[in-house]
Amino acid sequence: MDIEISTKIREACPELRLAIITCEVKNSVTPDAFWAEMEAEFRNIRATYLLEEINKRPEIAATRKIYKVLGKDPNRYRPSAEALCRRIVREISVYKVSTLVDIINLVSIRSGFSIGGFDLAKVQGDVELGVGAHNDEFEAIGRGLLNVEGLPLYRDKIGGIGTPTSDNERTKISNDTTQLLMIINGYSGKNGLQETVDHSIELLKKYAGLKSVELQFME
Repeated sequence: MDIEISTKIREACPELRLAIITCEVKNSVTPDAFWAEMEAEFRNIRATYLLEEINKRPEIAATRKIYKVLGKDPNRYRPSAEALCRRIVREISVYKVSTLVDIINLVSIRSGFSIGGFDLAKVQGDVELGVGAHNDEFEAIGRGLLNVEGLPLYRDKIGGIGTPTSDNERTKISNDTTQLLMIINGYSGKNGLQETVDHSIELLKKYAGLKSVELQFME
């Protein structure tokens, strides 16, 4: 599987850098030890940010900026990292899903990057990061049809699989996922990207039996 970045995205965000992790893993019910790490990060986020400061985190602000460049309202279609942090500051529950999903959420909360997490076995053919169109039908995880027109959109040969706002039901991580595709979207550039990759791999090794990992950086 190859990943390409469209000319339109490159022109809209020349600073964009991607980190792509593919690996073999084992999903499970989220362990208590991991959730304790998650709850500690919730406390850290609440102690660090006021609600109105979250969208000014550099990684979140850069994702919001490309939404605006592409004609999408980032207050209506919030990047996932921003949405998660807002829930935490507002003391709205962030639910346990599974070990893999919760690892991705923790990395996103800590880093500010919006991160795509996919079951690689469900991705069909090569992937391109382009821009959503009005006729793209996209079933977002847990929220039904999502208007992806003007959003950065990952597509495989069948259709859209992920945006910074939400991933697609078709390629989502399940309890049976053994092949993980994780894409860290650095719309703010490369700062913090390597550290975020290292943190992701550390958590995947500790809690999800990571092996056969492949890592790629793109610009």
